[in-house]
Order: sequence, then C-alpha cells, then structure tokens
Amino acid sequence: MTRLPPRAPGNQPTMGPDTTERSNPTGAAAVLVASNRGPVSFGTADDGTLTLRRGGGGLVSGLSAIADPDAVWVCAALSDADRRAAREAPDGRLDRAGHDVGGQAVRMLDIDPETFARAYNGVANSTLWFVHHLLWNTPTAPAFDAAFRTEWEAYTAYNAAFAEALAAEAAPGAAVLVQDYHLSLVPALLRAARPDLRIGHFSHTPWAPPEYLRLLPDDISEAVLTGVLGADRAGFLTRRWALAFADCCERFLGATVDREALTVTHAGRTTALGVHGLGADADFLRERAHRPDVDERLATLREAVGERRTVVRVDRTELSKNIVRGFLAYRHLLRTRPEWRDQVVHIAFAYPSRTDLAEYRAYTDQVRALAAEIVAEFGTPDWTPLILHVDDDFPRSLAAYRMADVALVNPIRDGMNLVAKEVPVVSDRGCALVLSREAGAHAELGEDALSVNPYDVVATADALHAGLTMPAGERADRTKRLAAAATALPPQRWFLDQLNALR
Repeated sequence: MTRLPPRAPGNQPTMGPDTTERSNPTGAAAVLVASNRGPVSFGTADDGTLTLRRGGGGLVSGLSAIADPDAVWVCAALSDADRRAAREAPDGRLDRAGHDVGGQAVRMLDIDPETFARAYNGVANSTLWFVHHLLWNTPTAPAFDAAFRTEWEAYTAYNAAFAEALAAEAAPGAAVLVQDYHLSLVPALLRAARPDLRIGHFSHTPWAPPEYLRLLPDDISEAVLTGVLGADRAGFLTRRWALAFADCCERFLGATVDREALTVTHAGRTTALGVHGLGADADFLRERAHRPDVDERLATLREAVGERRTVVRVDRTELSKNIVRGFLAYRHLLRTRPEWRDQVVHIAFAYPSRTDLAEYRAYTDQVRALAAEIVAEFGTPDWTPLILHVDDDFPRSLAAYRMADVALVNPIRDGMNLVAKEVPVVSDRGCALVLSREAGAHAELGEDALSVNPYDVVATADALHAGLTMPAGERADRTKRLAAAATALPPQRWFLDQLNALR
C-alpha cells in the first residue's frame, strides 16, 4: 500500500537510490509506462468478488506494440474496488494476482483516497487542466489559498508514489514513459532516485503560454516546469505546445532554448522536445463501426432524422469542448437562415465528465437547458431540431460519425481532439469538418477543414452553413484527405516513435 506523508508546500520530495533498491532489488522492467488511469479497472459483483474491465485508447493500443514481455504499466487505483485489487495483489502487481490484464504487467498504486482526491481534483483537474486550457474566469478564479497548499502537498505525495514505484520496477538503464499533467513532477523525482534511467514525459494537453502560466504561484509553476525537465525528452502533440513549454522555461527558469533543435537547457541538463501527433486507429474504427450494435443504433438515428441533413458533435461535457457556443451557433443558423428549418438535425452526444466537480455539473445543466430552449423555439410535431444525449454510448457515437454531413469540433483549446480525426475515418458518405483553430488537430487537418474561431458564434454558424451546402464531390474529396492525415500516426506507431526516440 502506497501512502506517503504530506510534504512542505512547493517542495519536491527526494528519494535516495538506496531506498529504491531495498524496495525491489530485482526490478527487471526495461520499458515502463506511468499514467493516472491504467489499462484495467475493477468493480464488485453482487457476491463480493472483483470484476475486471479492460480499457481502451491510444495508450492501451500503443503498449500492445511493445515486444518486451517484462514491460510494466504503473497506474493509480481510482475506486474502492481498484484499491482492493491493488491491496490484494503482491506489491500491487495485478498480473501476479491472477487477474487477466491482457498479458500486460500492471502495478496499481493504492494511494490514500484523500490524498488521491486532492491531487486529482484539486490540482490536476481544477488547476493544471484549467491553466493549460485557459479556462479560468479570472475576476473570481483562481485563488491560491491555504486549502490549495494542502492540495499541492497531496499532488506532490501522489507524484512521489509513482516515482517510487517506477524506481522499484525499473531495470538498470530502462526507458520510462510518463504520461500527462497528472504526473508532471515524476520525471525530476525519478531522476533523483534513478539517474541511470531514460525518462520521457508526454503532455496530452496543450501547454499554457507564459502569460497564463504566470497565474500559478511562482514556486508551483517552477516545480511543474522543473518536474518535466527532469525528463530526457518531453513530448507534445503539436509543435505549438512544445514551443509554449519552451517559452515558459525561458521566461520563468532562465533556461536556454533552441527553437530550431527543440531543446531546453537548464541547471546543466538538456531536455529534448518531441512532437508526436497522435492519430486515429483506422483499422479498429472501421471494423468497430460496422458491427451489429452500431448498425442498430444507426437505424434508430436515421428513423429519427429522416432525410434531413445532420450536424454531429461527440464530446465529453468538458468545459474546454465549447458545447454551449456550438449550440448558440446552431441556433443562430436556424434564426438567420430559415431555409434550414425542418431540413437539418443537430445530433449532440455528450459523455458525462468530472461530475464530482461543481463547475462541470453546472456546465452540463447549461448544455441541457440550452438544448431544450432550441427545441422549444424551433421544434414542430414532425421535427426535433436538436437531439441531445448526455450519457456514454460508444456504438451510438460511431453511428453518428457514419451519418454525419457536418462534424462540429469547436473546442476553446485542445491538445489534439481525436473526434476530429475519427469522424472522417468512418464517415459513410463523406462529411465536412468544422474545426476550431485552437484544437491541436488543426495543425494536421486545417487545410481541408472549415476553420473557426471557437469564440465567434456567428462565424461558426456560417461555417455550418458552408458545410451543409458543400457539394458532395468536394465533401468526399476533403474527407479522403482528412482521413489520410488523421491516420498518419496510429497509436502503436505513435507510442513506439516516442520509445525509440527516448532510447
């Protein structure tokens, strides 16, 4: 069980290599991955036994490409059932406890629930996520008070738990790939314990520009930057985010930056910056999109829509996804272009996100209320102008992808946005992509998308009209080019490229 005591605010804990060796002198993993969420999760059956569910996504797919049978994935226990599984497994190693984890070695950390909640909700999701996505309403937030300092202590302890576990599992000279903003302190902590390791960190989010990162307390922004710089290589989804990180290092740490070579030198060490634009898994998506459960949902949607055109969006109810302004743009389209009334349906599927945070619950309520207003204003007995579902149904989302005439992807800011890449891959007839210029995917897809300023509701409505009126041949040609760009770096190659570069 990993339960570390809190440490002084702003201080990074240190671990001596001797401590690591005592915890596991036979650590033999040559490749390790660390992420908050692992490849499996647990529930509890009616009879009290644990049930296991395998996850998906780019990391799960990417790790499957590693030929090394001793590769280890280190993750956190996210639920009571996860914590039970971690406690019952030898050193948290699920694969050694008889669990079917897909042939992978998984070490799940039983971090104290209160420490985890403060680190995950108080810092990772309410502070670092907000700063990188430029989400704060600055007249009232943030306010870094004593309560935040307690949360930061928890975040530091949480990162230390990961560093300790990685140090214990890693073979001499192993390659360690640390994932995302949850674990921004891990590279420096791990380097202090195991300087022999090759350490990489990958940011799946954007990176805040210096003008926004400076909203953080000085010691916190410095800790985050120096934490990532503990890596030999820091990876980003686009060159734009890599350069933003470099700008912050230069501004706040006085680091030396080479923007052509993409390197940052600080405190006698040089960290290389890498750019790896995660792509869609074309083979999986195309096969999955034509299974019977998707066909059933497609038939239901077609019955609801009829012969009308469709505008489709699939998002989490995440503040950065900009669902409300997307709805406002659709309402403006119907108000100013009456020819589209009874001729188009907006299909919006929103997966619940971070429902334990008040801001997210309020945002979801706002999404629901605005959708209801649009239906009340324009709906008729024979036409529902907007279909909203706030639940998780992946087959239904794939069905919507297939029938989309226009895909609306308008985030305020996004590290990549895989929906923008997935829709063109599975579209049946080709679709026009209305894409925010603030999405990381815009760097690869912007040439064939209809680009929009995510804050400009009127321009977004105009782009929806342009997409709906785009000639079928042009739409099909654009979709082919979008799909080719979207699948240029599929998850397995994305992962292996990082690993090979690190080695």
